[in-house]
Amino acid sequence: MKTTFTRRDVIKNSAGLAGLGFLGNSMEHRFNEADKQTGIDLKGKVNHSACRWCYQAIPFEELVINAKKIGLQSIELTGPEEWDILKKHDMTAAIGWGKYPEGMGLPNFFNKMKNHDQLVAFYEDLIPRAAKVGVKNLITFSGNRDGMSDEQGLLNCKKGLQRIMKTAERHDVTISMELLNSKVNHKDYQADHTEWGAVLCEMVGSDKFKLLYDIYHMQIMEGDVIATIKKHNQYISHYHTGGVPGRNEIDESQELNYAAIIKAIYDTGYKGFIGQEFIPARADKMASLEQAVKICDI
Repeated sequence: MKTTFTRRDVIKNSAGLAGLGFLGNSMEHRFNEADKQTGIDLKGKVNHSACRWCYQAIPFEELVINAKKIGLQSIELTGPEEWDILKKHDMTAAIGWGKYPEGMGLPNFFNKMKNHDQLVAFYEDLIPRAAKVGVKNLITFSGNRDGMSDEQGLLNCKKGLQRIMKTAERHDVTISMELLNSKVNHKDYQADHTEWGAVLCEMVGSDKFKLLYDIYHMQIMEGDVIATIKKHNQYISHYHTGGVPGRNEIDESQELNYAAIIKAIYDTGYKGFIGQEFIPARADKMASLEQAVKICDI
């Protein structure tokens, strides 16, 4: 099953997913009671998270409560309008975002010099807001090549990203560029190989700029997932899952051995979150999420 959702679509509609502020006292009481219920029995080594956009049909606070019940500590790819709801339920956003400047998103980002002033202003505002509520990681993107060489893309991204590093360092917030495939889902996207991202990390020269290694995307682009993670783990701040092919459940229906991959990740000394970013194909989406948590709970 192929999705037509993009993160850019979600960004445009994020204001409508802010929460359930209209809830009455009765519903509020039920939410508080649900929070007290215990989750599934997990081993405690892996920090579990899920991406909000994969569960669009579920009202946000309901998703938070049900995710917590199955052992998640985070709902990610959420913004400031959702972070208060997460905090209310003792949850966090393993990686956050915000409403990007008009016209900017996955295809049009830091590799275009014309975007730098607006993107710098955006992150200079978002970084301290994230830090204030304990969100320690914010997503960013390269943008599409549009005929640009990889070398020029590196130089342009470096110039823009270095302008926000002092703020990121001061607030202890990591800016993470997502690696995406340009073969199936995001045609022409520039940050489509781990080596390119690792070079950019070296060029930016700050511990507060790293990579979001999306296992689904990088399996499609380059394979050799475990060896790549071992080689480049020092540049990676966050991981996403997804079944290959199709980006659906991460069980035996697809080609990756996620238990082995997650073990390899934590064997590097990684202390962060595993973000489930598959699109449930089954009717019971929370059951699919619970299954994925169990698979990754090494």
